Amino acid sequence: MPARQSSRKDAVRNREAVLAAADALFTRRESPEDVTMADVASAAGVGKGTLFRAFGDRAGLLRALYEARLEPVRQAVETGPPPLGPATPPHERVPALLDALLCFKLDNQRLTLALEESGGSSSPYRAEHYERWHSLLRTALTQIPGLTGSDFTAHALLAATRADLVEHLAGEERISRERMRAQLADFVTRVLAPVHGEN
Repeated sequence: MPARQSSRKDAVRNREAVLAAADALFTRRESPEDVTMADVASAAGVGKGTLFRAFGDRAGLLRALYEARLEPVRQAVETGPPPLGPATPPHERVPALLDALLCFKLDNQRLTLALEESGGSSSPYRAEHYERWHSLLRTALTQIPGLTGSDFTAHALLAATRADLVEHLAGEERISRERMRAQLADFVTRVLAPVHGEN
C-alpha cells in the first residue's frame, strides 16, 4: 500500500512538472510547432515514455495544459456569480461567455492555436473543448425567447473567437485587446438585437 501511494504521488508530481514545463515552453517559443514532446520531457526531467503514458500524445498534452489554464474560467462558468455564472440571464450571459473566451485566447494565443491545429484528421468541431463551449452557448441561446437556430448561432458566434482569427487580428492587423473585445460585444449585440426588437 505505501508503495502504491508513493507511485501515485510520483505520477502526480511528474504530471505537474510536465504541465509546468510545457507551459513555460509554449510561452517562450515563437511557434507552437517548435515545441516537441522530447523538449517537454527534457525540460520536465522525465522520460518520454512517462510523458506518453500520462498524456497519450502531443494533442493530449495540449488538452491537459489547456484545461489547467482554463480551470478558473470553468469554475466561474459552472458555479460563479454573474455575468458568467449559471444564474445570469441568458441575453447577458452569452456576451460575457464569449468575452471570457476571447480574453482567454488572447492570454493563451500560442497554446490555443496549437490545440486548435492539433486535431489531425478529426474535425475541430468534434474536439471536446469546442463541443463544451458550443453546448454552453447553445443552451443559453435556447433560453432566449424568440431566438431560433440556437445550434447554428452558437457555431457562428464561436467562429468569431477562433484562435487563428484572434492571432490574425492581434498580430497582422494589430487590433488592440480592448478594441477586439468591443467589436465582439457589438457583433454579439447585433446577432441578438432582433430578439429584443432593436433596429
